[in-house]
This record gives sequence, C-alpha cells and structure tokens, in this order.
Amino acid sequence: MRRALNRLGFFTLTLWVAVTINFLLPRLMPGSPADAALAKIARRGPVDAGTRRAIEALLGVPTGSTWDQYVDYLGRVGRFDFGLSYSYYPQSVDHVVAGALPWTLVLVGSVTVISAVLGFGLGTLAAWRRGTWLDSAPTLSSMAIAAFPYFWTALMLLYVLGYLLHWFPTSGAYGATTVPNPSWGFVSEAAWHGVLPAVTIVLTSLGGSMIGMRNNVITTLGEDYVTFAEANGLHPRTIALRYGARNALLPTLTAFGLSLGSVVGGSLLVEAVFRYPGMGLLLYNAVINQDYPLMQACFLMITVSTLVANLAVDLVYGFLDPRTRRTS
Repeated sequence: MRRALNRLGFFTLTLWVAVTINFLLPRLMPGSPADAALAKIARRGPVDAGTRRAIEALLGVPTGSTWDQYVDYLGRVGRFDFGLSYSYYPQSVDHVVAGALPWTLVLVGSVTVISAVLGFGLGTLAAWRRGTWLDSAPTLSSMAIAAFPYFWTALMLLYVLGYLLHWFPTSGAYGATTVPNPSWGFVSEAAWHGVLPAVTIVLTSLGGSMIGMRNNVITTLGEDYVTFAEANGLHPRTIALRYGARNALLPTLTAFGLSLGSVVGGSLLVEAVFRYPGMGLLLYNAVINQDYPLMQACFLMITVSTLVANLAVDLVYGFLDPRTRRTS
C-alpha cells in the first residue's frame, strides 16, 4: 500500500510538471496563428491595428498576463476545454480530437499489441535455438529493417505495393466517397486502408521487442535455477517457456507499457505519409498551422497516457515481482 501511494504521489507531481510545460512550450514558439493569418491578408494590402484585433478575437488568441492565462488553462484542462481549433475553425478542439483518436487507438493500439506478441514469441524462439538459423535469420532481418527510419519504410511500401502493384490504397482511412457507418462493408474497407500503415509500424518496431526479449531470455537461461531444472531432466521446451521466457518477461513488460502509453500520440511520420486521419497527422497539422489549443490537447493526451501506462506497469510489477514490494 505504501508503495502504491508513493507511486501515485510521484505521478501527481510529474503530471503537474508536464501540464505546466505543455502550457509554456507553445508560447515559446515564434509567431502566432494571428501572424500567419495577417501575413496572408497583407499580400492584398496594408493591415491596420483594428484588423489585427479582429483576427485575434476571431481565433481566440490568449490575452492578459501569463499567470492569468496559466490559471485559466489549469481550469480548462480539468474540463478538457481547449477552446476552438485555429486550423479546423470553427470546430472545437475536443470535437477534432474525438474524431481522430479512435483511428489511432484502433490502428496503432492493435499493431503495438501484435508487434509485442510477435517480438516476445520470436525472441524466445531465437534464445531457445541460439546459434542456429532460427536465431540468426529473424535477428539479422529485424535489425536490418529497424535500421531504416519509419518514413523510409512507409514510402517504400507505398511506392511498391500502392503505386506500382496497386494492391493497397495509398492514402486515407476509407474511400473518398465513403460515408463512415457501423457496417461490415465500412469496417472491411477501413481495415484494408490500414494494412500498409500497420505493416510499416510492425516492421519498424518488431526488432526492438524481439532482440530485447531474446537477450533477456538468454540471460535468464544462464541462471542457477535453470541449470538445476536441466539437471532434473525437464524438457527443454518447458525450461525455455516456464523458466526462461516467464522470468525474462518482467523487463520487457516495461518497454511494452511505455509503448502502449505512446499509442495515443499515434505514429506521426507514418500517418503523415499515408494521410491517415489519426492523432499523429492531427498533431502534424497543428504544429504546421501553429494551432496552440490543438497542440496543447495532443501533447497533454500523449503525456497523460504515457504517465498512466508507466504507473500501471509500475503497480503491476509489485504483484508480479515480490522483490519490488520488499524494497519499497
């Protein structure tokens, strides 16, 4: 109980620091949305002070002292009220985020789980059969693919499978003439559009989880209790799974929990390449258009989800490993 309270206190402090930084960062950026809008108007002629005030009032640019803005911001964060989006005006920020979040959760969330499961399985197999082709083939191939950045792999898949072979759609989450609806036809079309982004994320993230699991299992298989199990004549598969993989899973669980926390942020580069309407593309558009309210909402959701995932993994550790409870 004491350990859980300590972790909750640390979580609260970290959350406050993250919220404060989230408030300050957009205001440290040069320029403002009003400046961008006025620059377009200035091409047609001079802009007076009245026009600037009208544009700032229309966009809802913050006014007053920084402290007043900060107090107002804290109150809005509790209600998830970030006002209107500059780049999607006149839609509110919560409406824009609500439209993009489900796409990211379905795509990146499911792909993260699939990548973790494949990484755990292939890593355990590679460690169990270390020194054979079952170890070298997946290890070398995953390391080679992981060496390439996300956007390069996405562009190659898009060019070959999308433009050359025409096997998969090249952009969007559904067809241009399709109206989203809760039907099997729409779900299958959306799944088909998500194949290339999903494959890109799996290929580029599989290597880290697989190699990490492989190294952890190899280290665990060298422990004395594994040698004792081998001396008692247990089957090698039982030793690899029940003694090796099970005890090597704890360090890998931390990386998996943090990756789940980053799911809310989406995969910015992959979503930008495929124009997939998730949180990554939303954040990209917000930064390009200097949309402070939308940027703050996206950053806050990414930060909170990562902190919550970290807290959940930390608490689960206490149940899975009794040693952490004794040292708290």
